[in-house]
Amino acid sequence: MKSKQENRFIQAVDIPQELYQSLKGKYFIGYADELSFGRGTSAWARLYNPPNSGVNLHVNVWTVTDVANSTFRAQFWFNAEPPGTPIYSELVTPANTAITPLPKPKVKLQYANNVSGEPTGGIKAFVRRAEPEMTLVDVENGKFIFPPGGSFLVFLSNPESPRVATSGRVAFGWWEDKIKDK
Repeated sequence: MKSKQENRFIQAVDIPQELYQSLKGKYFIGYADELSFGRGTSAWARLYNPPNSGVNLHVNVWTVTDVANSTFRAQFWFNAEPPGTPIYSELVTPANTAITPLPKPKVKLQYANNVSGEPTGGIKAFVRRAEPEMTLVDVENGKFIFPPGGSFLVFLSNPESPRVATSGRVAFGWWEDKIKDK
């Protein structure tokens, strides 16, 4: 039997936003593998929110890994047009695989290898530099938000070792929030 003291407490559960979005089937993970760059070229990977998606993209986490042959620079661009022809990564999955049928993301993961030139338009939001075999990672908690037509771009180069060919991997975790009709 509960005491009067126990009846005054309200039980509450606090769950992380990522888990909440995953339970709803709206959290996705994916990566672009074997991004080749160096010898005067760059590579990139991005989360691209198509103009007709009907969702806002919330970037939760990003990583840059497995760059082994040289120091490298990672530039992070908001809503820029990258050089080269985008390739669509098929290495994307919902985080919650218990839902049937499996949810499909509206946001596209694109990448390109050995491109010349720099991104145009948009904003270069920040830059990170790293040594070989160092992993860059940051959790953004969904605070980077991109409407339809927007994108979050990771642009890789090795300007300190321009004669060295190298490769790496970029991974993302994100959720999609349906835009409500006005």
